[in-house]
Amino acid sequence: MSRIRQAVSVARVGERVLIALGGNAMTAPDGSASPDDQRGAVEGAMSHVTALIAAGHQVTLTHGNGPQVGNLILKNQLAADVVPPVPLDWCGAQTQATIGTLVLNALGGRAAVVVTRTLVDPADPAFRDPVKPIGRYFTEADARRFEGLGQTWRRFDRGWRRVVASPEPLEILDAPAVAALTAAGFTVVAAGGGGVPVARDAAGRLTGVEAVIDKDLAAAMLARAVRATVLVIATDVPRAVVGFGTAHARPIGSVTAAELRVLHAAGHFAGGSMGPKVEAALRFVEQGGDQAVITSLGDIGAAVAGQAGTVVRK
Repeated sequence: MSRIRQAVSVARVGERVLIALGGNAMTAPDGSASPDDQRGAVEGAMSHVTALIAAGHQVTLTHGNGPQVGNLILKNQLAADVVPPVPLDWCGAQTQATIGTLVLNALGGRAAVVVTRTLVDPADPAFRDPVKPIGRYFTEADARRFEGLGQTWRRFDRGWRRVVASPEPLEILDAPAVAALTAAGFTVVAAGGGGVPVARDAAGRLTGVEAVIDKDLAAAMLARAVRATVLVIATDVPRAVVGFGTAHARPIGSVTAAELRVLHAAGHFAGGSMGPKVEAALRFVEQGGDQAVITSLGDIGAAVAGQAGTVVRK
């Protein structure tokens, strides 16, 4: 029996689990994102998910979409002189549907995709200082041309790259639809890439905004909205690590939320990688979830059992 099936067999049956799949679940091991690569990666990831479902757990899925949005943005940039580039919220919606379709095909059975919107505050400070890099590197001349389309670009060591705001998620607007489908017995894929970012204008109407929402923070919010008992953040490492990259590196196993909050506040987790995952795990547990686990994709079954990864409990 494989390690994951052993772990699933001893997990508490009937957990309501929300699994946040990282980008490694959507691309080949070398990071390539051709259609065949993505299809193969999703099928491999869903083999772990179907084991949990077969064991009696109620599963909701969310996922990253960085490589997929990056591909769409590149197409926009290369064709900018031929067809008008589409806004970033459209790219998010398109990738939610595309990845969701791959997941549905791999899962089979009763599964559904909800193209999900996430509400943000148009006055969020992130909009005044966009720092989230997206897409590929370009020359300064290209960057200046794209700035003429209203985009913000900054220079990095490898060249110029577009940057956008990453505001705080306030509400998963379509969570009621996700909850209803879940209650009806569907395995639901929702809030991919953190959700399509939308804000309310002065008249209260919803409109898309040029932003990227952190998928892990959105996953914690969605998990609470659908009353999940366990949040699993599946990434490309087995555990969060204190002192990562140093001679004193120490992987974290079981930890209380209070203990992990102290480590997070001390700056042990990088803002662009493990930091948001730790913050999402903490928010979920601090706001009522039973446990959150940060672990590798192959260990999600053991994670639900509390036997793998960084396990955060009250």
